Amino acid sequence: MILNTTHYNSDHKQIIADIVGRSFSLVQKLRMGGIGSKRMIIDDVSPNMQSVMNTVADINYGNIELRPNGILLRINKGLKNFTWIIPFYQLVIYKTNGSSIHAQGRFVHFRNSKTFKENKKFFNKLLDLKVRYDLKYAMPNSL
Repeated sequence: MILNTTHYNSDHKQIIADIVGRSFSLVQKLRMGGIGSKRMIIDDVSPNMQSVMNTVADINYGNIELRPNGILLRINKGLKNFTWIIPFYQLVIYKTNGSSIHAQGRFVHFRNSKTFKENKKFFNKLLDLKVRYDLKYAMPNSL
């Protein structure tokens, strides 16, 4: 689900909390060493996400915020902000010349640049949280 979060809306806050959970507490954020990535350059998006990208030759930026049950991928389009809500059970990450995040029939590909390389620790943290989530709902081994 993609929301226009340029202006505050309490309904959007409730929708986000229902899908991926409320934000981590201050103590949890400090223990984790932060929950947000630095901004990264968006190289490519799926055709059904072209509407949230700049149409002129501007560079598109995005960043990721961790939540207990998923992530928020925030995209800046000029003066507008869009938030893509992705629960962990739908999240798929590919590492191909940068990184590509897939979910809900859409994808965003981040360019392999200096800003992407600075986020290596963040992606390790993201993958660790996803693995923990997947193990929590893993099927028991059968005979």
